[in-house]
Amino acid sequence: MITAADTNSRSSVWDAIRGYFASFAVLRDNSRAYWAVQAVNVLDCTAYFSMISIASLFLVQNIGLSEVYSGYTITAYGMLVSITLFGAGFITDRLGVRRSLFTSMLIQGASRVGVLFCGFTPDLPGREWLVIAFLIFGAPGNAMVQTAFQTANKVFSSQRSRSASFSIWYLLMNIGAAAGGLSIDVVRKTLELDNTWIFVLGAATTVASIVVTLAFIHRDDKVGTIADDDTGREAVDDGKKGFEFVMSVVREAAFKRLLVLMVALLGVRAVFLYMYLLLPLYWTRMIEAVSGEKTDMGLLQAINPVLIVVGIILFIPFSGRFHVFSMLIFGAVISACSLLFMIMPWQFFGADMAQSYFTMSVLMLVTLSIGEVIWSPKLNEYIAEIAPAGQEGSYLGMSMVPWFAAKLVVGAISGHLLLRWVPEGVGAQVQAGTLAFWDSPEAMWVVLFAWAISGPIIALLFRGWFMAVARPRTAA
Repeated sequence: MITAADTNSRSSVWDAIRGYFASFAVLRDNSRAYWAVQAVNVLDCTAYFSMISIASLFLVQNIGLSEVYSGYTITAYGMLVSITLFGAGFITDRLGVRRSLFTSMLIQGASRVGVLFCGFTPDLPGREWLVIAFLIFGAPGNAMVQTAFQTANKVFSSQRSRSASFSIWYLLMNIGAAAGGLSIDVVRKTLELDNTWIFVLGAATTVASIVVTLAFIHRDDKVGTIADDDTGREAVDDGKKGFEFVMSVVREAAFKRLLVLMVALLGVRAVFLYMYLLLPLYWTRMIEAVSGEKTDMGLLQAINPVLIVVGIILFIPFSGRFHVFSMLIFGAVISACSLLFMIMPWQFFGADMAQSYFTMSVLMLVTLSIGEVIWSPKLNEYIAEIAPAGQEGSYLGMSMVPWFAAKLVVGAISGHLLLRWVPEGVGAQVQAGTLAFWDSPEAMWVVLFAWAISGPIIALLFRGWFMAVARPRTAA
């Protein structure tokens, strides 16, 4: 029997959905330059995610680096992006969006052309070191393009369209990520081309991005300014500068709780690093080496961004109905538990080993993405809730320090993990049943799962302590 309460509940849900999509009508306020930047966003994300998804495989199979040095190289690239992000914002403020995008594309274009030249020239002396140098050279360009996007989202939108503008940017970023993943299958399977051709795609999208930037982005397209304050609240200025301000934040009880939570959840966040540090070589050795055919690696890499796009659209209208911290932990548990699929015996999923490992990977990525849709937005919301007024940005920025360190550690050990548990020829040994469990790839996922799940458990056990300084909001 359907009650009046049920009818009202369903009506409120549909009202929320209609209101969500209606809110995007304010995008009419945005200038033409905003949409040009979003075109560059899709192009650049397609290039970046195709490159980062194939990088470990390219470095090992095409360039001849070991798994260890492949991991070191990708880590060095990511760390340099993170380091240069600290200064890239100041450069963008000084150059403006148009010149920042142009400069960043030139840097990334030179990097991608250099890498593909080395890939197509196997007899080039010292090409292993040249590839490493070219990859790392592109890192500052990647950092600058990110700050240019954030600045463009603000200056080319009005105050009332600002929130929708950032949502569109995030959705298109994930669409670009999905396109990048799918392009890998087009290159490797459909066209049956070498991995190096993926960098040709990157170079082509870079040229297209430069053309769009020069043709459609101009200074006089500005709608808003960086100084706009949509909250109506002035930032707190207590006279503390530099190191003194940093230490004052570190000493606050709220920040200490936040720091502990960030460290606890590192194992869950690290799962996303495995998608390009571990899984490409894992798939080639557990699926391709057994089946003798190239697997749909790009499709696997596209699962996460596609589900994020769909999930965010569907989940946003309902997300405010639940307690922030509860949803954060619930989503983190789901993402951590995604690794359980990689631990199960492959025979649970069928008689064909290659197909079973493919199915395990799909289930893992789908579960991971469902959890991400729930917990990832809530993490920033939790930070905003516990931060003192006017210090939200400081808390958000400083909370990234543990993640910065974790990326360094995970990247550095990724090659060692592969050598220990997923070496060349391991697929045949697993199929023959000659490997002990603790020498099998499943053992690697057991270790990583234990790290991932420990964080949400700690957060749940000490929930009262983490929430002591929060100002939780629940929907009426």
